[in-house]
Amino acid sequence: MEMKNAKKIKLMYPSSALFQRGEDRCQSNIDSSTATTVRACNDLGYAAAVLQQGGYTVSLTDYQTEGFSKQEMLQDLAQYRPDFIMLSTTNATIYQDLDIVNEIKKIIPDTVIALKGAIFFDPADEVLNCLDLNNVEYLIGGEEEFIIAKLVTAHFYDKASLSKVDGIIYKNNNRFIKTDFSSWDDNLDALPFPLRSLMNNRLYFRPDTKEVQATITTSRGCPSNCIFCLTPVISGRKLRLRSPQNVFEEIQECYHTYGIRNFFFKADTFTYNKTWTIELCKLIVASDLYQKISWVANSRVNPIDEETLAFMKKAGCWLVAFGFESGSQRSLEKMQKGTTVEQNIRAAKLAHKVGLKIFGFYLIGFPWEDESDLKATKKMIYQINADFIELHIATPFYGTKLYNMVKEADLIDQSVLGKDYFNTPTKGTKYLSIRELQCFRAKLLLQYHLRVSYILAKLGACLHHPKILKEYFIFGWRLIKNSVRSLLGDR
Repeated sequence: MEMKNAKKIKLMYPSSALFQRGEDRCQSNIDSSTATTVRACNDLGYAAAVLQQGGYTVSLTDYQTEGFSKQEMLQDLAQYRPDFIMLSTTNATIYQDLDIVNEIKKIIPDTVIALKGAIFFDPADEVLNCLDLNNVEYLIGGEEEFIIAKLVTAHFYDKASLSKVDGIIYKNNNRFIKTDFSSWDDNLDALPFPLRSLMNNRLYFRPDTKEVQATITTSRGCPSNCIFCLTPVISGRKLRLRSPQNVFEEIQECYHTYGIRNFFFKADTFTYNKTWTIELCKLIVASDLYQKISWVANSRVNPIDEETLAFMKKAGCWLVAFGFESGSQRSLEKMQKGTTVEQNIRAAKLAHKVGLKIFGFYLIGFPWEDESDLKATKKMIYQINADFIELHIATPFYGTKLYNMVKEADLIDQSVLGKDYFNTPTKGTKYLSIRELQCFRAKLLLQYHLRVSYILAKLGACLHHPKILKEYFIFGWRLIKNSVRSLLGDR
């Protein structure tokens, strides 16, 4: 039997425009967004860590964020000549990524290629049938950090055991065979931390200061039932939390080993368990990291309270992101968000009260929505007055309830593959065209960000931080450019 370390494994984001390839539920296009930057490639980092533990030789490259051209990427791969490649793909980039797979196979025909992405979580045949997968041996739809080492070992040393590797689809006699997609691993503390020594950490930064920012995944799964979200589908509806101590130890490693002081805590439900959230905050406050680190986290508007937000602020949180989604109570109920307009407004007031900045996320374009729903959302956006906002057009990803709803209403204009929040596959709603939705979004974003009060507030916040002012200008220019292009019908 060969030594495992004789096998070379390549983990990669391919050359492309910038996308959140490590995000299972969003996978958004960075250049088309309002104020988003690329987050760290933790999916690759976790995979690298478990493979290295297993004795494999691992190389990791985020070609898209490094700015490699396709030719430069292919030359790099040809020089390294990996035995096995795991390539992270998204709903929006799948067709371009498959073209790249075909080119890789031309220059390294013997390499084994596995595609990892949310679209491969127990996919329907209609998904697989519209993709050219001739040069792909494996599809990973489950949580890759629990899968990749088992998959690589099974491929090279025991192919009969492939059927026991949960969360994958493997090729047998040119037929794809699914394994079990119905269970998830609960012991998150057993995972090694992402192998940041192989990650180019400087590529991932806090959007306002451009300081290096690490992503730390604190939990998996989501108990909510939102019809548009993939998280409960691919990670389960049970909230699986890492222990506060385990998360804290990763923060310590980032700070002391890599000099990272800024963090994004990746969790759909960071504040869902109040006791857990406060315990983590207390660990930070009682440590040598107190007042030395800054961080951002997502939160639901319910449950949330002033005590939790105050603890977060004290422990270094500077911004909290809320999925407000809509100012229409009818829409919140139909999308099964489990929240109310009043709770949205209350959560924002509490965050502002304790001194936290707010990033508000909103969704429009659900099948039932008409002009009154959009007006209600616009009204709430101004009422909440978040420091940063993003307004998405609802995208019916395969596997969500929204997909079935949109398909039944005959509102899908084309395949949902190759699309995202800014390049939606829908015709619009039953009452509004996609063009009307796009114009509403562009106009609202321009009007909101070009208010004199908003601009003055941002200038005031930057008086002693000229570097932040520069970044705000860059994001502002991107916003104006994208919005004007949208109004002109150039997208």
